[in-house]
Amino acid sequence: MSSAPAHPPKRQDGGPSDRRLSLGVAARLSRYLQVLTQARKMDRETISSQELSDYTHVNATQIRRDLSGFGRFGKRGVGYSVDGLIDQIQAILRTSEQINIALVGAGRLGRAIGSSDLFADHGFEIRAVIDADPDKVGTDLAGVKIRPMTEMAELIKREEIVVAVLAVPSQEAQAITDQLVQAGLKIIFNYSGGLVDVPQGVIVHTSSPAVELLHALYFYLA
Repeated sequence: MSSAPAHPPKRQDGGPSDRRLSLGVAARLSRYLQVLTQARKMDRETISSQELSDYTHVNATQIRRDLSGFGRFGKRGVGYSVDGLIDQIQAILRTSEQINIALVGAGRLGRAIGSSDLFADHGFEIRAVIDADPDKVGTDLAGVKIRPMTEMAELIKREEIVVAVLAVPSQEAQAITDQLVQAGLKIIFNYSGGLVDVPQGVIVHTSSPAVELLHALYFYLA
């Protein structure tokens, strides 16, 4: 699996930052954004660094340090504007614009992903759903008509897909990943559980609830 450095952020005043985001900072900002998005859905207008710390398990001092590197966002005694901080972090992470997704696999896992707000809350839109099962092709998932694998390359180009979400059986993961790479995709979220090899310059993020649970249990039981 290969990785690439994050894009350089811009400061709140509009000028370019003099550094690129480290992987650690980018990961923490993404966690802050997840909490802020949920806070907005709960009609919260402000949030403190301590509250962000409680939900993300990142030290509040580290949170303030991360955010202060890009401008002044919060007010002492008031906290951060939820809407304002969402906008700023999205700008820093370069996710302010809509990002089109192809969901590959319309089985139980794919349907769970497609019917949730997991991606929509953060500006990702599922524009293509692809499956090899002829019984699924032509039916709808999350308002999108399921198309056959033979149309994958065409759909990726036509719908300007940026990210593929892989929700297929593990034994099929590598072959489908090869097709996605050949179609020009550079970012793949792998929910299949299978290990895949990709060329340099292609990023694969493998997600597993079991791994996250093992990580949490280690610190709880230690």
